[in-house]
Amino acid sequence: MALSRRKTGMKKIYKQLGYTLLFVFVVMNVITFFHAYKFTHFSDSGAPKIKPENLTASQKAGILFFGVNNPKPINTQFPTQKYTTLHLKSNVEIECWSIKIPNSKGTVILFHGYAGDKSQFIAHADEFIKMGYSTLLVDFMGSGGSEGNQTTIGYLEDEEVKTCFEYLTQQGEKNIYLFGTSMGAVAILKAIDEYHINPKAIVIECPFGTMYKTVCARFNVMGVPTIPMAGMLMFWGGLQNGFWAFSHNPETYAKSVHCPTLLLYGEQDRRVSREEIDTIFKNLQGVKELKTYPLAGHENYLNKYKEHWINDVSYFLASKNK
Repeated sequence: MALSRRKTGMKKIYKQLGYTLLFVFVVMNVITFFHAYKFTHFSDSGAPKIKPENLTASQKAGILFFGVNNPKPINTQFPTQKYTTLHLKSNVEIECWSIKIPNSKGTVILFHGYAGDKSQFIAHADEFIKMGYSTLLVDFMGSGGSEGNQTTIGYLEDEEVKTCFEYLTQQGEKNIYLFGTSMGAVAILKAIDEYHINPKAIVIECPFGTMYKTVCARFNVMGVPTIPMAGMLMFWGGLQNGFWAFSHNPETYAKSVHCPTLLLYGEQDRRVSREEIDTIFKNLQGVKELKTYPLAGHENYLNKYKEHWINDVSYFLASKNK
């Protein structure tokens, strides 16, 4: 009789444990569902974007449960040179600024990072112009003057890279160079892999190795455990945006790159590891150079290492423009 009661008690415990685990599993999926949506969709809120590493403990806890609202990036500055605003039809309509100079050596297309916009690259465009190149500054979908509020961290943005490349090709430009930072660099690598575009050369800054690694890095910066939340966020984020996020791997895309490549990296980067950069560099198939900046993190190298950045980029482009 006592044995029977003991068995009945154990069954109740296992049943309660099962319900508890099921409840936790459902709650975790609900949390990551909303978190993934906010990560890949900008809000119309005017609140400023807060970097994860600058959040307080209570803010981090709130974001863990409810996600963070990222306001849609807007262009806060405009070129001082004469420019033309273009609207190109891609997977969505994207807005670009075209700055043409006489007797240019070619055109550099500039692609921003996550939660960025083309106005952040005006200073870069100025330097490329001084080097003798026309420029095309691009707002990815969801940013600046481009359509929508969605971002896919480089996955669907690759079509917009192709659209800009094809637009310049149709305009008769023979010497097309691509420049991108972070997400922009990833979109460039994917566009070359997916659409086989063939720029004369590319300059890419701090591309992440895989989507999973960059999501884990985001959790690590916030001091939040990556398992199992990072994988769940990947699953829901990909499902919401129509792709399998676990296949979004720039380390693999790099194997399709045969054009000359300058890869730039800040050695204090907490979002992209040196291991990821070394793997991408190893997988690049063409002529390649790697330049690192010892005190730079995941940031604007032109601001922190202006002289070095100008020298590295100008020498690289000059050697490929012969």
